[in-house]
Amino acid sequence: MTSTAAFTLTGRVVAPEGTADDGVVVVEGDLILWAGPLSELPEPFVGITPPDGWVAGHTLLPGLVDTHCHGGAGGEFGADDAGARTAMEHHHRSGSTTVVASLVSNTRSELLAGVTACARLVATGELAGIHLEGPFLSLARRGAQNPAVLTDVDATLVEALVQAATDAGAEGALLQMTYAPERVGGIELPRLLSSLGIVPALGHTDSDVDTAWHSLRLGRELAPRGGRPLVTHVFNGMPPLHHRSPGPVAACLGQAARGDAVLEVVGDGVHLAAGTVRMLFEVVGPAGIDLITDSMAASGMPDGSYTLGGQEVAVADGTARLVEGGSIAGGVATLLDVVRWCVHEVGVPLRDAVFAASTTPARTLDLVDIGRLAPGAHADVLVVDDALALVRVMRRGAWL
Repeated sequence: MTSTAAFTLTGRVVAPEGTADDGVVVVEGDLILWAGPLSELPEPFVGITPPDGWVAGHTLLPGLVDTHCHGGAGGEFGADDAGARTAMEHHHRSGSTTVVASLVSNTRSELLAGVTACARLVATGELAGIHLEGPFLSLARRGAQNPAVLTDVDATLVEALVQAATDAGAEGALLQMTYAPERVGGIELPRLLSSLGIVPALGHTDSDVDTAWHSLRLGRELAPRGGRPLVTHVFNGMPPLHHRSPGPVAACLGQAARGDAVLEVVGDGVHLAAGTVRMLFEVVGPAGIDLITDSMAASGMPDGSYTLGGQEVAVADGTARLVEGGSIAGGVATLLDVVRWCVHEVGVPLRDAVFAASTTPARTLDLVDIGRLAPGAHADVLVVDDALALVRVMRRGAWL
């Protein structure tokens, strides 16, 4: 249970403004009252003590924000309420205190059922929102999306999904939608999405550079919430960048470098090479990168057989692939695993990796009072050791 009495958490504090090696976070109820260097602790908070059993010397991170997550612990976000809750709780316990449920492309009836089930968890505040990954996607760049359900833009479907969330008590639950601009109606889809409060996310696309550029620019002009369109797992689900055929990657990198788009990056050591991730941080910076897991039901589970959107998936050596065709079928990492890999294997500074896994996604989707250790924010705190292994998770002021 959450205590209403104020207490302090001490250690190395990683905040958007910088890192305090001798830091303190003051918590009361489900909110942070103050965070920063111990030497600057305001007088009203002097004398407040840590909770019983607190062990100093660890690192304190903000709760991580995973905006592209399909499942975990054997559960998948979709029509199965129990599966959705299983997946959500797995990621909460693993350090992603804010989770956006991602639904893969599916039939109209399955998408409506999936939105309804996830919206019920949004209504209670357990999920932050819903991400629709399709079905208006490229057949050629579909990855693990079911080709039988991919289609051109259908405005009535989008509107029906928005209404389904509202009917489930979670108006505004649809936060982002992945689309391919070359599909019929795709290049102008940001107009409809923005009018409904949904951030357009360009991805799973085989478009040329100009089509992608024009659709991203339209998304920048109209994008709701944080004001910038997203790019769904950049490089993955797109043709490779080539100097005589730059394709959508060139448009995505250019717009992100200008500060006009945010790139989803699956930093799990499977989807992208370390050198690619290093380049993205150097070119775009952490304010333009949204680290994600793209995790599926096998996250936190042993290798074996699983499903994603009804398709058979085999997981071996930590890599999930479709049984039919062999495409990578999401990830199995947690977002803290992603942060750790970026720091230890890529060489990204800890503050930058944490910023891209908390502050940037929160700002992009306008998720208020999360993704930072700062006064007024929710008391979502990760306690990690020097190796960035998880020690404890606090969500909304309660230890999980």
